[in-house]
Amino acid sequence: MIEHVVMVRPAPGHDPAVLREVLEGLAALVGQIDGLLRLRFGPNRDFEGRSPGYATGFIASFTDAAALARYAADPRHRALGARLVACCEGGTAGLMVIDLDLPDA
Repeated sequence: MIEHVVMVRPAPGHDPAVLREVLEGLAALVGQIDGLLRLRFGPNRDFEGRSPGYATGFIASFTDAAALARYAADPRHRALGARLVACCEGGTAGLMVIDLDLPDA
């Protein structure tokens, strides 16, 4: 199982409604892309003070790396991803992406 973790550092003055719309759009791809099991998003509370500026994030769960590749290539994801990058400080520099290869639970 691949856990695709994306942290978002929004640009100053970004529209929170647009960011939420993008995240909801990504979540709506569950069931539409083979192997995308779930996608959850929410605010980063940063209780340990180790991720300042990364105000929100999401975790997408995939059956395997091939499913993540299908998601990455999907035109709906690519369109939403472009909108997400536009919301970020410095474009893609405002994203932190971590892909964890975990055993099935």
